[in-house]
Amino acid sequence: MFSGKTILLMGARQVGKTTLLKKLQDKNNLPTLFLNADLPIVRERLTNVGVEDLRTFLGDSKIVIIDEAQRIKNIGLTLKVIHENFPDVQLIATGSSALELANEINEPLTGRKWEFQMFAISWKELVNSSNYFEAFDQLESRLLFGMYPAVLNNKGQEREILNELSSSYLYKDLLSYQGIRKPQIIEKLLTALAFQVGSEVSYNELSRTLEIDKATVENYISLLEKAFVIFRLQAFSRNLRNEINTSRKIYFYDNGIRNAIIDNFNPIGLRTDIGALWENFLISERIKKNQNERVFAKNYFWRNHAQQEIDYIEEGDGKISAFEFKWNPKAKSKFPNSFLETYSPEKTMVVSKENFHEFI
Repeated sequence: MFSGKTILLMGARQVGKTTLLKKLQDKNNLPTLFLNADLPIVRERLTNVGVEDLRTFLGDSKIVIIDEAQRIKNIGLTLKVIHENFPDVQLIATGSSALELANEINEPLTGRKWEFQMFAISWKELVNSSNYFEAFDQLESRLLFGMYPAVLNNKGQEREILNELSSSYLYKDLLSYQGIRKPQIIEKLLTALAFQVGSEVSYNELSRTLEIDKATVENYISLLEKAFVIFRLQAFSRNLRNEINTSRKIYFYDNGIRNAIIDNFNPIGLRTDIGALWENFLISERIKKNQNERVFAKNYFWRNHAQQEIDYIEEGDGKISAFEFKWNPKAKSKFPNSFLETYSPEKTMVVSKENFHEFI
């Protein structure tokens, strides 16, 4: 705050961005203007606005918060005008979609911004809000219902909340985006991806299943990433002949959203997809941990043509770490010698429910 830069807070809808900023507003006790760009009047007033109009609009505010800023046309230019003409004002913009916001602000605000991504509650935050034993007692519920604040705060209403979230609400910005011509395809695509968590995803296969061309599949997946619904892992490779480097896996930022999309909240003991649930949970939580702690690492999986595979690879500061995920602590797991000999990873770890706390 007040370091001479605009602050951008990005993240999916309902992860708590507005709540955080309202608490920030109370804590700072400074004149604050809170603008919700979901309201048409706010969008109208902040589109292509001049300096003098802004001076009247902002008044004596020291903090200006524009919530859901991606809804405002040419928002990047508006943010730049405020930043350059009102140096005493701390400007904060939030976005539940990186679609237009990222495209429009990066150039106008080059060198003028701090950017943060906010996630749903992390495992570490859950532990800190109670204790490890209470959090561990919830582990199976978290694999089923995820970590959204409203889910955690409304026990017994998890399915209703997740069903509402996983409908178009979570990605409603996409539906008004010019690249989405068939909204129903988004839902079918999400369903297909939800069933393939932990498996390699073929754009060609999705194209045939959904009866749309491959380029459209790639475009829609990219848009869902920018709406913070899913994320991709690419295959790790140094171009060795026996490695596969064109593959990708797709995960959901939240287990509850994934389960709502396929409408399956059966208990863990009755599920055939516990491996996928565990893998999705651990990777999404690891990404939260790294981002929240400002750890800069690239994420991959690894597989070769002999069908040997490693679930998760991290590369940072020239060091490689490899992780395998097993829900059952007694399940056997071995890291392929070909990988160990080629890359000499600094760390290898089999992550089970007995030691996952160390990983996330």
